[in-house]
Amino acid sequence: MNTLKKILGIIWILTGFSAGVYLIYFQALPLWKNGGNDLVLAIIYTFILAPIISLGMSIFGYYALQGEYSIKGQDKL
Repeated sequence: MNTLKKILGIIWILTGFSAGVYLIYFQALPLWKNGGNDLVLAIIYTFILAPIISLGMSIFGYYALQGEYSIKGQDKL
């Protein structure tokens, strides 16, 4: 079970990185180019949502990879 948690930790880290790239590259950059009223949404995507989502998912995956979520008494791999 701990091996599965470590594999899922890697998946969480990759998902966090992918979410950050998606939010900035595919969501925020086109809004920056449009300008006007879309700038507010671009600022929210770039400086609020992308860091919170990508760092949160990556830290969760890092802890899973380190074995922080393993049950006491079981060996850490």
